[in-house]
Amino acid sequence: MSRVKALLIAAVVLLLGRGRPKRERRPEHRIVPPGPADRRAENLVLLLFGGVTACGVAFIVFYAIDKLGHETQWLGLALGLAFALLTLACIVIARRLVVTEELPEPYPEDHPDEVETIAELIDESGSRFTRKRLVTLAGAGALGTLGLAALTPAASLGPALDTSALKKTPWRRGRRLVDESGKPIPAADIEAEAFYTAYPEGADRELIGSPLVVVRIGPGNAGVVAYSKICTHAGCAIALYRKPTFPDTQPGPALVCPCHYSSFDPAKNGKVIFGPAGRPLPRLPLEIDGEGNLRAAGGFSGPVGPSWSGVRR
Repeated sequence: MSRVKALLIAAVVLLLGRGRPKRERRPEHRIVPPGPADRRAENLVLLLFGGVTACGVAFIVFYAIDKLGHETQWLGLALGLAFALLTLACIVIARRLVVTEELPEPYPEDHPDEVETIAELIDESGSRFTRKRLVTLAGAGALGTLGLAALTPAASLGPALDTSALKKTPWRRGRRLVDESGKPIPAADIEAEAFYTAYPEGADRELIGSPLVVVRIGPGNAGVVAYSKICTHAGCAIALYRKPTFPDTQPGPALVCPCHYSSFDPAKNGKVIFGPAGRPLPRLPLEIDGEGNLRAAGGFSGPVGPSWSGVRR
């Protein structure tokens, strides 16, 4: 019997088990000869299935822990090892626990009793198992855990029904703008033709609604504007500030996403002037406190993050 056939029979034996009642047959009527029990092979299969289950659980744990969820090498190691152990388990079952059938001549063209024959093949090929229910349960647990691990990343797609959490940002009226070192940003320090990144004081900087781009488009405090740093096309970071070398012949200043070159006009409420972005950058209103530092005067003008209609276009 070919190795592929042995693997297929091993899989069928595990899935279907031996739940049907045994029929009394004389030894000479067996299609597959009986095989001796192999407890060591069964123990090895149980150990391998246990390893698959442990790797599946490890993948879920790694994904759930924030500090490890971004370390994709751990996720890949857990998932890859799970599949490797599952493959080894199938090989051991096929080579050590499934009794093979050898035919000296090919099957005849007509198969009047093929259904009954296949049932007998499945039943008799597993005669070496002494703890088939335990092995089947371990295999089902391993496959179930592996399937759950494969579905775990779907949790990052966002809420299934209540999507209000996606629209929440840490910006509130009165929250101060700070730089990367946590220092307040005075309005007077914002220079023309310069690009600044700001964060909400005392909030998580990793949130999609946290980072801002701050630029000066005119004189005085009213000339300082702030926009979300997340591009409305595919969620990349706005990282470039284009300023014209020859203002009389070139377009005005623009905030630019370097990934897909969406460009936004900071003087026109973040209007899209080039690229695939589907809507303007959300603007954050600003106010100046008594110490001259920049603070939020309210929430964003629109939802932060990518516009998927823009992605499709």
